[in-house]
Amino acid sequence: MSNVSLQIGGRSYTVNCAAGEEEHVTRLGQVIDQKVQSMGGGHNEVRQLLFAALILADELHEARSGHAPAPAAAPPPAAPDHSAALEALADRLEKCATALEG
Repeated sequence: MSNVSLQIGGRSYTVNCAAGEEEHVTRLGQVIDQKVQSMGGGHNEVRQLLFAALILADELHEARSGHAPAPAAAPPPAAPDHSAALEALADRLEKCATALEG
């Protein structure tokens, strides 16, 4: 196991990952941080992470169901499938939110 430090919403989080997955987990953290940053302030940290997870889960759902907007021009290069990692991360965030609320 390895530890990765993620910067999300101006805060640092240390998460565990499998050896060799550090770069992948770091990229996932950057995606989440972009979502949090795009939402702006006004919510506490748990709510920001929860909303970011919900937005990412919704985007994933749309992509899987084929309801994602069609590209205007040539399709972008195929992105790696991060769905399992996003689902696991959403589960972790939900557990964190539950623990903080209780």
